[in-house]
Amino acid sequence: MPVFYREIATLMIESLNLEVTTDEIALDAPLYGEGLGLDSIDVLEVALVVSKRYGLQLRADSVDNQHIFSSLRHLADHIAAQRTK
Repeated sequence: MPVFYREIATLMIESLNLEVTTDEIALDAPLYGEGLGLDSIDVLEVALVVSKRYGLQLRADSVDNQHIFSSLRHLADHIAAQRTK
């Protein structure tokens, strides 16, 4: 797994107290439901941590959220493209 993807996976694991390792999070596995099993509250928490850490705004009402949070790869790619820090 590339370094930045691992960094985002670690950030999610730590912020949500997940009992998985970065190696157990597949880059293209769904973050919702099956896959990592996040719910809407988990996604809000990740969005808050990402916003603070990388200086970008992830809005709860964004139509792009389903795509952005569909997998670790999509989330990390979005952060890399939009980050200010």
